[in-house]
Amino acid sequence: MTAKKWFDNDVSLEPLKNKTIAVIGYGIQGRAQANNMKDSGINVVVGLYKGAKSWKVAENDGHVVKGVKEASRLADIVHVLTPDMEQANVYKNDIDPGLAEGKTLSFSHGAAIHWKWIVPPKNVDVVMVAPKGPGQRVRELYQEGFGTPSLVAVYQDSSKKAMETVLGMAKAIGSTRPGVIETTFKEEVETDWFGEQVDLCGGAHSLVLNAFETLVEAGYQPEVAYYECLHELKLIVDLIYKYGITGMYNRVSETARYGGLTRGPMVINEKAKENMKKVLRDIQSGEFANEWVSVYKKDGKNSFVRFMNQLENHQLETVGKDMRKMMWKNEE
Repeated sequence: MTAKKWFDNDVSLEPLKNKTIAVIGYGIQGRAQANNMKDSGINVVVGLYKGAKSWKVAENDGHVVKGVKEASRLADIVHVLTPDMEQANVYKNDIDPGLAEGKTLSFSHGAAIHWKWIVPPKNVDVVMVAPKGPGQRVRELYQEGFGTPSLVAVYQDSSKKAMETVLGMAKAIGSTRPGVIETTFKEEVETDWFGEQVDLCGGAHSLVLNAFETLVEAGYQPEVAYYECLHELKLIVDLIYKYGITGMYNRVSETARYGGLTRGPMVINEKAKENMKKVLRDIQSGEFANEWVSVYKKDGKNSFVRFMNQLENHQLETVGKDMRKMMWKNEE
């Protein structure tokens, strides 16, 4: 099946004309998207709680800032960019009371809707525009005249114009410049979590730690192991990002090419793939979502402390702090 794509010339900002978008939350992603929309000529109001540190930041960026409840009530499109675990309470207490017929409820991640932490009324549109990059890069690329590609999805189309609305939002944040791809809330959530857990975050960190430990336990200097197992990883990822995996191999030494092609599959093998499938099944079944909700209800933002402390005290991290000071001024 070929993915459906849209580019800048395919999409209009007209569906957003004379409408107000309330960006709820002003973290890294919220700030980037709100500023891009404002610079695209869209009427934006930022919704925050009284006393939020980002209130003054948003005002200094030129936004009208209001309480979450008031911003949601005033807006035609409510774009929820608070952390996943906070969205249900924010919706129940401050968004739902003002979510009148004909409005649009929007997200940049599908978890709250897919797992039914939020169940919106049938008389509103529910959409998603999910930039495939961190907020800082979403802003930087927009300012450079380009943009970050996004996934777009419609979960509920009460108005029969929901796709026009979300495509307009994608254009306003700059995503139609490189292009946007249609997905579903289910596909976005499951693939996003899978990538984070087995590859981008969890898999990468576990691979680096085990490689580092293998060298150090064999008697090699930790500083040298740091260079080989962590520092140079960025150089390889940059090549893959720009040229693909084949292109990367064409740009490294012949020894690295042969060694990587023949030994890599010995490490990340069928057993590792079976473990990946188990992780995916846990995501698809809702087991991971239920676990995460349960842990967060108990520990809140302290849910990660034990794991983060273990990682921070690992030799790789302690050696890394000194190594980065050699390479980057004011890094730590």
